[in-house]
Amino acid sequence: MPYHGQWCRRSFLKASLLAGFTLFSGQTVWARELLDKGLPLGKLSLLNIHSDERLVVTYRDRSGEYDLRALDELNWLLRCHHTNEVHPIDVRTLEYLNLVDQRFGGSNEIHVISAYRSPAYNELLRQKGRQVAEKSLHLQGRAIDIRIPRVKLAKLHSAARELQLGGVGYYPGNDFVHLDSGAFRMW
Repeated sequence: MPYHGQWCRRSFLKASLLAGFTLFSGQTVWARELLDKGLPLGKLSLLNIHSDERLVVTYRDRSGEYDLRALDELNWLLRCHHTNEVHPIDVRTLEYLNLVDQRFGGSNEIHVISAYRSPAYNELLRQKGRQVAEKSLHLQGRAIDIRIPRVKLAKLHSAARELQLGGVGYYPGNDFVHLDSGAFRMW
């Protein structure tokens, strides 16, 4: 069941302004060209591999208006799968994910390995020796680990790198690519 009411007007406006700043800051020539052509529809098709929940949602229209109910549904699907704790997902992360999906034609079912990670779950992973950052952007709802069936992981990684809109991690041994709304960097 979706968690509603997570977004108040102030946090929504702040998130919208941050997303707008990120897109208009012109981090890449491609991003500027995208704005000249108009924003692609903010639509995602996701599968949470831990809960087996699917969501096909339009969270933003082409004019840039966000659907708060759709954002709540995304927050629920992208919750910490270990604790069921819900946290707002940064719209810049959603936009990055959408732009990566568009590179492969859009409307792909994206498999989500991890999105928001609660502090308790992050610490548990660290104690188990997993290589997770103590101050991971997953803790802030600013990171997502994904794969797209029928898209080679190396191509997914390359497409995300070319956009240069945030962090990009490549984990072929675990079959996922990490995207985040932090500064552009690669590993």
